[in-house]
Amino acid sequence: MKFELLSRDASARRGRLHLGHGIVETPTFMPVGTSATVKTLTPEELRSARTQILLANTYHLWLRPGRDVIVDAGGLHRFMAWDGPILTDSGGFQVFSLRERRKLDDDGVTFRSHLDGSEHRFTPESVVAFEEALGVDVAMVLDVCVRLPAEADELEAAVTLTTRWAQRAAAARTREATALFGITQGGLDERLRERSARDITALQFDGYAIGGLSVGETREEMERAARFCAELLPPERPRYLMGVGTVRDLIAAIDCGIDMFDCVYPTRCGRNGRAMTRAGEFHIRNAAYVRDFGPLDQACGCSVCQTFTRAYLAHLFRSNEMLGPRLLSYHNVFMLNRLMEDARNAIERGDWSRFREGITQRAFPAAPENLASREHPIT
Repeated sequence: MKFELLSRDASARRGRLHLGHGIVETPTFMPVGTSATVKTLTPEELRSARTQILLANTYHLWLRPGRDVIVDAGGLHRFMAWDGPILTDSGGFQVFSLRERRKLDDDGVTFRSHLDGSEHRFTPESVVAFEEALGVDVAMVLDVCVRLPAEADELEAAVTLTTRWAQRAAAARTREATALFGITQGGLDERLRERSARDITALQFDGYAIGGLSVGETREEMERAARFCAELLPPERPRYLMGVGTVRDLIAAIDCGIDMFDCVYPTRCGRNGRAMTRAGEFHIRNAAYVRDFGPLDQACGCSVCQTFTRAYLAHLFRSNEMLGPRLLSYHNVFMLNRLMEDARNAIERGDWSRFREGITQRAFPAAPENLASREHPIT
């Protein structure tokens, strides 16, 4: 892996990430393909929507179809017919979301499957081995994510265990072609955030993620913590904020100096009739769109907006036709990818501040103030 920091405008960064399956221009958004598929969208559609890199989830792939099936298929890229870069989350989010179905100890975590109740043991070493066996481009280390607000002792214990597991994950690495990213924790406690960043960056990972945000705090708290955390991370390595995907949150995070993002939000919105635009969001099922023969978003330019009307999309959703969620998911993913392109161009031109203000003045908050924008307690 190689990361080039090409330009900066204030704290916003324009970079280029070289990975085994391709180059990723940053800032970038990663659609979530939890179970080796981005819901409703084919790999060809993702490519045409300007997607550079996908995220898949170790916990889900571990349970189904399992390591052997994917390895026998030739690795995750061949299995899901995606030839671009793939990043895998480690299962650390499930430590947070499956609290009632897991047992945590110093050595690792035991999950009781949400599918059939079977038990599965995750350790820092076994997770790295699994991700490397899949042949992914970026592997995340196993960490401990805590729901906010949290007691100080719970946050401190999570930071301690995350550091110990990161040390073990770093030592377990065997495949240089798979970049390994460390994850910092600490909630909203700046003292713990400093400690976590110091300990994790000392391990010299290929990149660093800011974990433990978008898990119950307010948007203002998230932005403040993200900015504080980004400044603690090495400028020469990529920075990744986990679990954000609204227009407002992405623009704020780029302004904090962060390079990579993921969230189920755009495809979740698409399946539920919620259209994302730079000026805000609206629900296509609303009666106002039944006879609206204009495009979904006049400023978008994606194939959906060039081909179909709001009235037609409203009809699809009101008729429970599966094409509706597919088209709206495509539009939402395209819109965010195009937003990232325009953000990169603005940073290169030295025009980031004007671009940022133009977006934030038009866009209204797209998710509740209590941030829980991940799709399902399991994912």
